[in-house]
Amino acid sequence: MKWGKGTLSILVGAVCALAVTLPGGAAHAAAPEEERPATLAALRAFHSAAGPGAAVHAGDSSGSWTLSSGTGTFGADRPIAADEHFRAGSQTKTFVATVVLQLAEEGRVSLDAPIEGYLPGVVTGNGHDGTRITVRQLLQHISGIGAYGPAPGIETPPAEPDGTYALAELVRHGLNRMPAVEPGTSFIYSNINYWILGMLVEELTGTPVHRAVTERVIEPLGLERTVFPAPGERALPEPAVNGYHGARVGPVQFWTPVISYDPSLFSSAAAMVSTLEDLTSFYRALTAGEILSPASLAEMRDVWPVGEAGYGLGLSRYRELSCGGTAWGHDGLLLGYMTYTLVTDDGRHASVVTNAYFQVNTPRAQLHALLDTALCESGADR
Repeated sequence: MKWGKGTLSILVGAVCALAVTLPGGAAHAAAPEEERPATLAALRAFHSAAGPGAAVHAGDSSGSWTLSSGTGTFGADRPIAADEHFRAGSQTKTFVATVVLQLAEEGRVSLDAPIEGYLPGVVTGNGHDGTRITVRQLLQHISGIGAYGPAPGIETPPAEPDGTYALAELVRHGLNRMPAVEPGTSFIYSNINYWILGMLVEELTGTPVHRAVTERVIEPLGLERTVFPAPGERALPEPAVNGYHGARVGPVQFWTPVISYDPSLFSSAAAMVSTLEDLTSFYRALTAGEILSPASLAEMRDVWPVGEAGYGLGLSRYRELSCGGTAWGHDGLLLGYMTYTLVTDDGRHASVVTNAYFQVNTPRAQLHALLDTALCESGADR
């Protein structure tokens, strides 16, 4: 969801685990810092502007490695590991888009058909017209629906009696708050698009969107540490990276745990929980054609220009890497977490997490530098 010390652990292939102390942390097993010097420096720079901890899981087709700086639990010496759970935010959108494209392959939905034909009366009011907005436009954030992202207690619709949120109510509330612009004329990143797509998945499959994504993507790929939580499932599975609000003022850090909220508040836009390892596995499988046909993957990669990058159907094309080449993936910015996963067609991959939520001074430049460095250092001749 866009709102977009420590120990170094290096996993060389799947064979050995080594660690080296970063500033402020206690020593663990000794290892040469020169193993991944550029990525280590970029990780430190990112962590210095990010949350209590940060980690990058990266590699190429021959294997993966993980670097961690800081801690997954503020006040403790607990480096973030590649198999620890966190909230993946808007990386959820790529999973949901994958299911919609699977349904298109099955002939159950047409990407260029108006959403009104599948969800009559849902996209209406405040200038919105579901007869003029296609499924493709929702997937690509060019529907003309305004940007909207709720926060607990802020700009949220009424909850159900059990404290959960209904997709239909999220959509109604969001559309009433955000005026429409002409569909197909501009890129406006909005969670409302993917709530509508969540309703579409439920209508076409007859199952809740969290179950549809689980049965069609998570289970077939064997992503054992990835969860699309059902409404009411608030707790993170263990082991978990703890999420925080807060700030850094020079060497002083102020962090408080993120308040509990129901994941159904974000649902098909940003509710999923995963790990660095599992997110890497998902995007590598997706871009390798393991869960979509070549034609569907090509549709997914047909991007609308967004700055130096581009946005396809639930999948982002990253800006040109400094070492050349194209990477694909998605980011996520949600309460307590900032995440990003990228993969290339030649097998390079990088997934990043930090355990803080930023409203201002989000360290995007440092994040991009870390991703670029990790992908390029993974591809360098060693």
